[in-house]
Amino acid sequence: MFRDMLRKKQALSQEEILTLLREQPRGVLSVLGDDGYPYGMPMNFWYCEEDGRLYFHGGRLGHKIDALRRCDKASFCVYDQGYRREGEWALNIKSVIVFGRVSFVADQERAMYLSRQLSYKYTQDQDYIEHEVQASGPGTLCFSLTPEHITGKLVNES
Repeated sequence: MFRDMLRKKQALSQEEILTLLREQPRGVLSVLGDDGYPYGMPMNFWYCEEDGRLYFHGGRLGHKIDALRRCDKASFCVYDQGYRREGEWALNIKSVIVFGRVSFVADQERAMYLSRQLSYKYTQDQDYIEHEVQASGPGTLCFSLTPEHITGKLVNES
């Protein structure tokens, strides 16, 4: 169902893939938008190592939510800042693409837990996190991406 990577020498190891998912602050979530057009948007996320899912949160309404309700298939692309080898102009960028299915978190208590976990990725300011969860929590929709296929590779821009 999913294509094999053509340039297998560029494939990242499983550990490199997990490191990108743990450490990168955001990626691009792509869904099937209105009238069949792809719709990609930058998203903050949290990768849960316990269940292998990626978690997101946002508003309860909008283009993204409408698209996900119509079709639960999505992809999520994460990439690092890249690096240059000495004497070279081209960036070497590690990227990961996760293909999977989205499900909405119906349990509000679980959604608040997930919102906190996602927030801890970006700040350890407990007071700030609690304020945001209490103020925005009731209007927040959490959803997960359950991976069906993950690829990672190192690309040189040259």
